Amino acid sequence: MNADEIKACCADAYANDVVALLLGASYHPGGTALTRRLADHLHLAKDGRVLDVASGRGTTALLLADAYGVRVDGVDYSAANTALAQGAAQAAGLAERAMFVTGDAEQLPCPASTFDAVVCECALCTFPDKARAAAEFARVLRPGGRIGITDVTAVPDRLPPELSTLGARIACIADARPLAEYADILNGAGLRVVRTERHDQAMSRMIDQIEARLNLLRLTAPARLTAAGVDLTAAPAVFRAARDAVADGVLGYALLIAERTDRPRDAA
Repeated sequence: MNADEIKACCADAYANDVVALLLGASYHPGGTALTRRLADHLHLAKDGRVLDVASGRGTTALLLADAYGVRVDGVDYSAANTALAQGAAQAAGLAERAMFVTGDAEQLPCPASTFDAVVCECALCTFPDKARAAAEFARVLRPGGRIGITDVTAVPDRLPPELSTLGARIACIADARPLAEYADILNGAGLRVVRTERHDQAMSRMIDQIEARLNLLRLTAPARLTAAGVDLTAAPAVFRAARDAVADGVLGYALLIAERTDRPRDAA
């Protein structure tokens, strides 16, 4: 499967209503509490410009627009998610502060040096070319601007087979990297990492939440799970493998803050 096919597969999966039911509103470990913690380290100012990369259905963007008074542009690979996010902004009365477009994180449809901050939650791990995406983050940031990332961390050569499939990649596991490697990727794009935090317990809690929601849907809507391609027979082994991986330090979740301090490198 090539890079474009992987992107399309991930986008289709995250636009699926069953996936939304399993993951919850925020689509990432730590939920809105961790998003607020991330935002608090971005030096956001009222009416500042923020880009939310892989904005999904708009949860992070709408929180930032509402709670921090910033103007947020969301970019997502899924046209379905873009439409849902724009509808959510309209319903929340935030359409003038949060706008969404369909686009590729590795080729952001944004001018250079536009944003005071960039956020990307639980998505860098899914991008086939992480270095190019990081270069794009740097390109669209203004000098002194900050990038805030929360993401799955993993030690790839220690992941068990259950967590190395395409499905695991879509679930933000199979192509996740160690925290130090994410920092190196950002540094390589001309972004100086100024803060990192481990939030592995957020990953453990999300595993528990997904399993509980899956078991509920198994009882109440099994046909929806089947139609969404959820393999119910494999699920218990995947959950066990994920919990063991967190306990062994192979799988986790992290927060990174980096700053553009000089001219970013060309993404091309």
